[in-house]
Formats: sequence, C-alpha cells, structure tokens
Amino acid sequence: MAKKQIDPAILERANEWLAGGYDQETKATIRDLMENNPDELTESFYRDLEFGTGGLRGIIGVGTNRMNKYTVGAATQGLANYIKKVYPKGQELRAAISYDCRNKSDFFARVTADVLTANGFKVYLFDELRPTPELSFAIRHFKCQTGVMITASHNPKEYNGYKAYWDDGAQMIPPHDKNVIEEVKKIKISDVKFKGKKDSIVMIGEEVDTLYLDEIKKLTLSPGAINRNSELKIVYTPLHGTGVKLVPEILDKFGFENVFKVYAQDVTDGDFPTVVSPNPEEPAALQMALEKAVKVDAELVMATDPDADRVGIAVKNLHENLVLLNGNQTASVLFYYMLTMWDKKDKLTGNEFIVKTIVTTELAAAIAKKFGVECFDCLTGFKWIANVIRENEGKKTFIVGGEESYGYMIGDFVRDKDAVASCAMIAEVAAWAASQRKSFFDVLVDIYIEFGFYKESLLSVTKKGKAGAEEIQKMMENFRTKPPKKIDGSDVVLIKDYLEGKSRDAEGNETPIDLPKSNVLQFFTADGTKISMRPSGTEPKIKFYFGVKDELPSKEMFDEVDAKLEAKIDAVIKDLKLK
Repeated sequence: MAKKQIDPAILERANEWLAGGYDQETKATIRDLMENNPDELTESFYRDLEFGTGGLRGIIGVGTNRMNKYTVGAATQGLANYIKKVYPKGQELRAAISYDCRNKSDFFARVTADVLTANGFKVYLFDELRPTPELSFAIRHFKCQTGVMITASHNPKEYNGYKAYWDDGAQMIPPHDKNVIEEVKKIKISDVKFKGKKDSIVMIGEEVDTLYLDEIKKLTLSPGAINRNSELKIVYTPLHGTGVKLVPEILDKFGFENVFKVYAQDVTDGDFPTVVSPNPEEPAALQMALEKAVKVDAELVMATDPDADRVGIAVKNLHENLVLLNGNQTASVLFYYMLTMWDKKDKLTGNEFIVKTIVTTELAAAIAKKFGVECFDCLTGFKWIANVIRENEGKKTFIVGGEESYGYMIGDFVRDKDAVASCAMIAEVAAWAASQRKSFFDVLVDIYIEFGFYKESLLSVTKKGKAGAEEIQKMMENFRTKPPKKIDGSDVVLIKDYLEGKSRDAEGNETPIDLPKSNVLQFFTADGTKISMRPSGTEPKIKFYFGVKDELPSKEMFDEVDAKLEAKIDAVIKDLKLK
C-alpha cells in the first residue's frame, strides 16, 4: 500500500521544528509521525492553537496545534511582551499562576513561571493545584497585571490548556486576547526566554486559601437556616480535581456537618480513572456520587470539574428520586434565592444587576424583572460576564451571574465562575428550603409556577479535527444563508446574527446588536421557542441550545407539562434535521 501523501504546508511547518531549537525528544517524535502517522502529523501542525472563550486549549503532544513546552512558552513570551507594551516602564510587573490535576499541568505552570520571571515579572505561584476561581482571586489580591491558569477544564484526559487573565482577575477579551496572539505569532523559538529566575518566584498556598474562603463565607444570607439544618446530607465529589480541598472546607465553614465524600474520586489523577470524562454536565460523571447518595439517603449531590469553576448537582424530585439539574435550572434557583434574600434584607436599592449569557434561560430575566433588578445579556463565556461587571464598577452593584454550562458567580471578589462559592450557596439554598419544609426541587417548581415553566436543552455535535472544523463551518453557513421560515410549525419571527451584529424580524427590519461580534445565530418563533447555535471556542463541537416555555398551573401538573415541553424540544430538533 502506498504511503499517504502529507500536505506540503504541513511538512514545511514540521520541518521548521526539526531544524529549530527544539529538544531531541520532540524532534524524534515528529520524525516518527512523518514516517508512521501522517494523519496525526497533520492534526499536530495544521494550525496554531488560538484563544477561544476559555483561552488556549489542545491535546498534549508535539506541534503547533498541541499543548507542549514550546507552545506554552511562546504563548507566555507573547503575553509578557504584550504586558510590557501596555504597562508603563518602571512599574513592577506581577503575575499569578495556578494549575489543576491534569497531566503535565504542574510542568506547564513551571514553564510559564520561568518564562515570566525571565522577562522581569514577579510571579506568585501556587505550591499545589488550586481552583481557577482562587487564581482569579489571587490576581486581584496581589494586584497582578496578569495571571495564568493551566487547565483544560472538563475536556477529556488527552487535553490541557492555558487560560490567560487580565489585571481584574477576568479572562482576556478583545483587544487583549487578540493582541497577545499577534505577539505570539511574531515569536520564534529562539525568542522565548525559558531560563527563569528562581528568586522572582513567590510560592503561595494556605494563606491565600484562608483569605479566599473568608470572602466566600461573607456571602451567606441564611446562617440561621443552616444552623437549623446543619445535618443536611450532602455528597460531594471533585472528580479527581482541584475542589478536593477547598469545597469540603467551605461547606464546613458554612456549618454543614454531614458531607459525604466519594473517596475514589478524591484521588488527584489527570487520567480521571473513574470517569470517561470529568464533565459535570454529563450524567455518567456523577454516577459514583449518585450511588453514594442513594446509600446514605442524601438530599444534595454536587460534583465540580477538574479546575473547580463549574458544578453539576442532583437533588430529590417530587417523587423523592435523585435527578440531575441542568445549568439553567440551578442558575434560576440561585438567582431567585439571591434576589429573594436581598429583598428580604432590604438590600435592594434599584441599582443592582445580574448577568446571564445570551444562550442562558430567559427565566433569569423574568425573575430579575419581578425584583426590579437589571438583567444584562452578554456573549457566551464568563469573561463577558466579568466585562459587564467591569463596565458597571462603581456605578451599579453586582449580585450574581450565571450561564447554562454550569458556571455561576456570586459576589465580585473573583471575576470568573466559581464552583467553590457556588457549592456553598447551593447547599445554603437547600438548607433554606428545608427550613420551610421544602426541598431544593420544590423551590424550582415554585419558580416555574410563578414565572412559567421554562425548559431548556443542549445538543452538542462533535466533529473532530480539520475536516470536522470545516464541517461545522459549513453547518453555520447553511443556517445563515438558508434560515428556516418555520420551526415545528411556528413562524420564525426574529433572527439574531451576532457575527453580522444584526437582528432581523419577519418583515426584514434590521436593528443592530449592541454586543461584540461572535459566531452565534439565534432563531425565535411565534410560540416562544428560542434556538441558539454556536461553534465552541474551546472544543471541536457545535452546540445547539433549545428553550421552550409553557404555564405550570400547579405542582401536581409538573410531570405532564414537563413531558409536553420535552416532546416540543424533540420536535424542534427533528424539524431542524439535527438528529
């Protein structure tokens, strides 16, 4: 059989690495791929890793499209060069660095620290793995100009990543993210200063944990309810990640005395041996925790992803069975609880706000309207929620933000989604509900009865590699150029194209969208259905978000209305030919 031909452009990029100042192990791997695995060579070199909604993320390996010492080094050198251009000469430059449990995370963190110190930065490096939100907190606490979190969040074990942060503790947005990339593109491997200065690294750890947890403790709104329900049974799992230490600690600080661990998943391991994927959005990831919960008769199950910025939960439903809630449901309850308690404590002045993303449930906006609280919409990704906070700093008071992908943030002492704080507040909601002889799920049903039953669903279509990326691009192009006129029999009355920055109604009237441009498309129908589609910025997939709504007259009708809305979503998916 003839050998598969390798694209000359791919060969040229690979040969640049063979001729450059790369280590011999890297070069030997490239030669092996050239000889024995041309497909993997193509995937490794067909592009450069780029910042998406979550920063730099890719499979660990050799090449420009892989996470390795050199791509991390180049990204860090580019970051350092950009920071030096932005900040005045003579100002002390500071950076904070943390990392999660993934394979090579500690190594990549050290490479990052070395390159930054070689470029004149003082670096605050965590002594062990720590959650993403604590990295955000550290950037703000130490008054850093930037920070880096080494993580691939909930991606499969083959991945790692690099989240770059700005001086407010939020992930970078334009123009900074794109400017850093432009700096990185200019860099040759000989430009990267890999030889760090050890005396410029300050190791940090438990003292920052204490400060961070103390800030979370200040969020509590129902200490009495917790005190009365301190024995509430909670099962928690870190899914082998960074939540292992701080989540149990904060639950203890809040006063919860009955927290059960899933010991097999307390083990820090980048291979994630007990799960196929450490993603709390996927039911399989919570299976061991659910089994533990059944055994101990727990009211609440919580699972955080490897870098502990997202949390998935399970609670007992109306039939006393444990069920997983999606991110929209948990966000809705958190929003409702926070605004209810702020209202009861007379903390609402009319100058408060919450933030959600454009693909997150519209129920959040309905709840905010009741309490006279402004609800901002922003693009997908918590960096955009942080941007809204930045724009309103000193003018309005932020209460809570959330997105459908299991990320929530209460208070503004961090500027990224925070599963540590979220676990504490979710547990507090459960205690608050229990003090009223209700469950967490009862609160959700009460919200549906008052505001309407909003049901959402997500369909992710994975298309791996170069061919997959092209296929995803074609899908978006087809929906843009040939949008449906009806969906499941209901007229499409509004189309929002965030790439064009325009909203168009059924009569063809256009209005501008006052948000940065993004490759997102939304269809709204006459019967209240909302469909959003967005290629992921961090994974090889395209996501379709579905939202439908109906009235819920009573708790007794929950199952009936739920089934009706589920059937509606299935019909929409079928009509769009997505399954």
